[in-house]
Amino acid sequence: MNSNDTRTKIDPVFYWVLGILLIFIVVGISAPARLEAITAAAQAFIADRFGWYYLIVVTFFLLVCLFFIFSPYGKIRLGKDEDRPEYSYLTWFAFLFSAGLGVGLLFFGAAEPIAHYAVSSPTVEEGTGAAALESMKYVFLHWGFHGWAIYAIVAICLAYFNFRKEQPGLISAALSPLINPNGFFGKTIDVIAIIATLSGIATTLGFGAAQMNGGISFLTNLENSFMLQLAIIVVITVLFLISASTGLDKGIRILSIVNMTLVVLMLLFFAVFGATMYSLNLFTNTLGQYIQSLPELSFTIAPNSAEHRAWINAWTLFYWAWWMAWSPYVGTFIARVSRGRTLREFVIGVLLVPSLLGFVWFSFLGGTSIAAESSGAAAISTLADEEMLFGVLSTMPFSTITSFITIFLIAVFFITSADSATFVLGSQSTKGSLNPANKIKITWGLLMSATAAVLLYSGGLQALQNTMIVVAFPFSIIIVLMVISLLKALRQERLKEQVKERRLRRELVELRNFKNKHEREEKKRLKQEQKKTAQTCRAKKQSSENQTTKKERLTIDTDKPSPIKQRPAFAGLHFIFKSLK
Repeated sequence: MNSNDTRTKIDPVFYWVLGILLIFIVVGISAPARLEAITAAAQAFIADRFGWYYLIVVTFFLLVCLFFIFSPYGKIRLGKDEDRPEYSYLTWFAFLFSAGLGVGLLFFGAAEPIAHYAVSSPTVEEGTGAAALESMKYVFLHWGFHGWAIYAIVAICLAYFNFRKEQPGLISAALSPLINPNGFFGKTIDVIAIIATLSGIATTLGFGAAQMNGGISFLTNLENSFMLQLAIIVVITVLFLISASTGLDKGIRILSIVNMTLVVLMLLFFAVFGATMYSLNLFTNTLGQYIQSLPELSFTIAPNSAEHRAWINAWTLFYWAWWMAWSPYVGTFIARVSRGRTLREFVIGVLLVPSLLGFVWFSFLGGTSIAAESSGAAAISTLADEEMLFGVLSTMPFSTITSFITIFLIAVFFITSADSATFVLGSQSTKGSLNPANKIKITWGLLMSATAAVLLYSGGLQALQNTMIVVAFPFSIIIVLMVISLLKALRQERLKEQVKERRLRRELVELRNFKNKHEREEKKRLKQEQKKTAQTCRAKKQSSENQTTKKERLTIDTDKPSPIKQRPAFAGLHFIFKSLK
């Protein structure tokens, strides 16, 4: 292959990140307790000192998205003006759903509603009807518009500068109006973006491995252990690397459609055999509460309640960090499959469709879980987080079959997320290539799985959460700079369009004036010609009339008797007349 091929031209940031990861992996293996303590201390510091910042900045991203929907910028395409979408709406939504939600839907589908309802409610007494309503309201907050606004902002910035401005598909390139993307700061930003992507994906893969382990332990006599989780990671790694080698339009596309199909089937299963009416009523009531209290929930930090503040740190701040850590990965992937869509179309699609699907999903899984817990059908709240979904399935028909299908679905989500992540990481480390070479994707896949395994080994799920919150903090600042850069570029483009519009209007006015002047001159000329023609016609007519009159007179004169001849005849008649008298 040509050495100049951008698919294999590795950016220096690859080696920087590789060095950081190797240090992290060595420390995690040799001193796991130390690594867990360091990440826990850093996470606690950020949550306590900058929790207010997380709430404000995420809400700011949502407001920017709403601005794009209603502003004149909404008609701008993520690409050239002649570009059109590459994928249908159905395939596009499947991509969004699979890449943006993934394993989290299955891991938290039952675990989070039960946690807020029966384990630790934000503000009300656990196990009550009020706790059920409050539980789902916060679930909607954590999986709704705010999180998807983070994805949308990053994707818009990447797609706009990549497809419309023909910049590389890198985070640093989206800051080109503010900094030199090829300088030190640009490379540093790309390093932070790759590490954030790795931490977010590693956390998700860790959740997936833990839940698959939990399902297997729930159904069999195998213990929930790190070695089983490591075996799961190894098997899944082999599978997603095989998928990654087939390319975006084959492996990921097929897996995304399989994901959507299985998710819909599972949702229909819960809708038919779960707490159907309770879930529908819970969805309707919670949707209204969520929309009504969205401004208040967006800024709730509980300064006067240490217990409520601890709950916000553990849940809301964790989710905002998770969404932001995932945003380089999901944003890059969504940008890649959204070329040609208008800004307004993109924001509406990304904000509304996945959010509503997520609300329906959590209403049925969460509603069925809460109904089973409150009725005493199963003590779901006593199970580990990764086993709660399987505890709910055990109360429903065909529990064994559906549990194994769920494990398979987790594996497919696992593979899809990891496959997509190898593409994104490969793109970010090869100067934004849209088709990175397989060997680069395989390298990132191995590093990603090793990071997930080390985090699980060093402190389980808590270590995953701590690391992600720490890494998401610096990247949140980068996203703010990306928004400023995008608005600046959009404003410059709008000013250029306005100049073109004014120039076009001026040219149209000049053309209209020239046309009007030409029409007036033409009318004047035609009028003069008509007048001249009329005069000519009158002159010809007068001449013709004169000639006719002359001829008539000549004819009359010719027909009269000569006066000399008339005199004798007249004299004779006069004589006769006198004689008769």
